[in-house]
Amino acid sequence: MSRHFPLLLLATVTLPFVCSRLNPLLLEELSSNTGIQVFNQIIKSQPHENVVVSPHGIASVLGMLQLGADGKTKKQLTTMMRYGVNRVGKMLKKINKAIVSKKNKDVVTVANAVFVKNGFKMEAPFVTRNKDVFLCEVRNVSFEDPASACDSINMWVKNETRGMINSLISPDDLSGELIRLVLVNAVYFKGLWKSRFQPENTKKRPFMAADGNSYPVPMLAQLSVFRCGSTSTSNDLWYKFIELPYHGDSISMLIVLPTESATPVSAIIPHISIKTIDSWMSMMVPKRIQVILPKFTAVAQTDMKESLKVLGITEMFEPSKANFSRITKTGSESLHVSHILQKAKIEVSEDGTKASAATTAILIARSSPPWFIVDRPFLFIIRHNPTGAILFMGQINKP
Repeated sequence: MSRHFPLLLLATVTLPFVCSRLNPLLLEELSSNTGIQVFNQIIKSQPHENVVVSPHGIASVLGMLQLGADGKTKKQLTTMMRYGVNRVGKMLKKINKAIVSKKNKDVVTVANAVFVKNGFKMEAPFVTRNKDVFLCEVRNVSFEDPASACDSINMWVKNETRGMINSLISPDDLSGELIRLVLVNAVYFKGLWKSRFQPENTKKRPFMAADGNSYPVPMLAQLSVFRCGSTSTSNDLWYKFIELPYHGDSISMLIVLPTESATPVSAIIPHISIKTIDSWMSMMVPKRIQVILPKFTAVAQTDMKESLKVLGITEMFEPSKANFSRITKTGSESLHVSHILQKAKIEVSEDGTKASAATTAILIARSSPPWFIVDRPFLFIIRHNPTGAILFMGQINKP
């Protein structure tokens, strides 16, 4: 009789701003869209909460799982992701290399690890393929001692996120279950604004939160030239967007805000895909504009299990149906996924960019420039422009 063991999947992301035919671009479009779909489902269940996720991180974890799956479990993962990892492994590897390249100038790290129970035997192709495509390392831990295993995983997370996320899991997450494997993905980004927000221009201004109350929030302010634009959803909800580039020009933050204050940002999000974002990039035009942006910190931890089920990935969560025979062929043990957790943290402040001679302070213009005031719930997206990868996205309802 087979025994079923849960496979706990974790992902952590952190963004410190001290402030058909497949090609690499299409492949990353599919990868990021997978994460965006999950994000959309999360927003439906948490429309008034701060939500921060890494679409690229979500796709990485699901890709690692796909390499270990077989049968209907693999088919569900492949159908949602719309590509087979084995078939496009070389391109995925190339994309991952570009995302963490020093050419970005801003710091991006993506790390993956499998924490495996001491003595648990994994199939060699699963280990070698994950190492090759996702640079995934394997670490042995003792799940019989949940506190010790928890410390090992959290220390790895802390190191990979430069101390931004100290704790991802608790011993309770590893106790009461016959844990065999824990897959962890960590994404770290530290960006320096190309055009710096001067600290002396930061003032407290009212922010109308999703709960209908107004709160005084420190707001960054800057008058400079930024690319911006506006468009509408298919049901005529208008919104505007602006690109705030980082100093390497490889990575940008996009801020999206409904044009009408009565339109909740959660109503805009379901209409967003990679193609939507690409259309923004092509239609934006540079304007001299006054930007007012909240200085904020947001931390969000999400279990993506229910969101993935809604999207059609159900088999891997069911002990009697999950097929991860490419991870282990041991006849007495069958693996299934118990949770997929992701924790993200973002900090945005003036110091997100190094001071330089090109820095522009707020000036009193002779003719009043247009304003982009982010004083109500908004969406942000961190995009790696050379590949189109969405490293992070989030809904901020209350800074």
